[in-house]
Amino acid sequence: MRELPDGTRTPVVDASVHVFFASNADLRGFLREPYRSRGIPDAEMDWYGAPGGEYAQGTRGPAKQYPGSDPELVAAQLFDERGVDVAVLHPMTRGILPDRHLTTAVLAAHNEMLVTRWLDGPHADRFRGTIRVNPDDVPGALREIERWSSHPRVVQLGIPLQSMALYGKPQFWPIWEAAAAAGLPVAAHIETGESIAFPPTPSGHTRTYEQYLGFMALNYVYHLMNMIAEGVFERFPELKFVWADGGADLLTPFTWRMDTFGRPHLEQTPWAPKMPSDYLPGHVYFVQGSLDGPGETEFAAEWLDFTGKDDMLMFGSSYPHWHAGDALALPTGLSSEQRAKLLWRNASELYGIDIMAPA
Repeated sequence: MRELPDGTRTPVVDASVHVFFASNADLRGFLREPYRSRGIPDAEMDWYGAPGGEYAQGTRGPAKQYPGSDPELVAAQLFDERGVDVAVLHPMTRGILPDRHLTTAVLAAHNEMLVTRWLDGPHADRFRGTIRVNPDDVPGALREIERWSSHPRVVQLGIPLQSMALYGKPQFWPIWEAAAAAGLPVAAHIETGESIAFPPTPSGHTRTYEQYLGFMALNYVYHLMNMIAEGVFERFPELKFVWADGGADLLTPFTWRMDTFGRPHLEQTPWAPKMPSDYLPGHVYFVQGSLDGPGETEFAAEWLDFTGKDDMLMFGSSYPHWHAGDALALPTGLSSEQRAKLLWRNASELYGIDIMAPA
């Protein structure tokens, strides 16, 4: 529970907590040959490093291990210091590698680490997990889903926002079908690590970290609009997607534009017979972090209501990164209902987390 400035108390579900291996040697300990001996990139994206450092002060473990790798430290900082009730963990891996089988092996190692150290560990009742799958290796992704989907604290699948193709394309449909059948949302998150991914903008690479961080999350627009046009949500009506790096502040204007052309173009996409905006409720969710708008403005509540965003947003801190958000930093103009939805109710309903509402 977290006490708000007005003296009331609220549950908090942190829908975006990033976890890592303690070191490269730690990762290799979870790999099997022939992959253990392979060259694997570090977790950092060296050409877009944050000027002041990637991680918040005090997030390294007692032995100076990588931030977000010590369950005891993470639990203390989230549950004791930040008042988080339940944290949804998202393992950060090593990017899209040239060898899709190596990528799958690295993801499988992260999944095993997540389950053994976090979901079956001392604080298991307050951690929920994201199983990482490789969209470029459909058989490998399906194996990981089959292996872990029945775990009681696995609540979603994780894929990189960076992709070699738009996620509405048919090659990805078996993964979305398996996710829907397992009742697991799919979370798309910017991937860490060196990789062979495309540039962060359609026109190439940005010059600075600030430009990269400002633009990169917005790539969800291309995936989402393609998924709607390809009829993904018609084909898999139980599928739910979480855009885990935010950007919901651009959903409304882009949806307006799609709806403008939606009706005239329906004859070209008879497999998606609804207006684009009709596919958002119940299918589309966003993690709302410290970089997302509109901030402390008099129209914050009205803006959240546009396009039904107040039913789609979930608070996520992005701990242990430097821009880790705080539940107290929400705009004061939000209604009590909007605040409850954002801080815990939407995530609780999506992930099936049993949270007791405040009296």
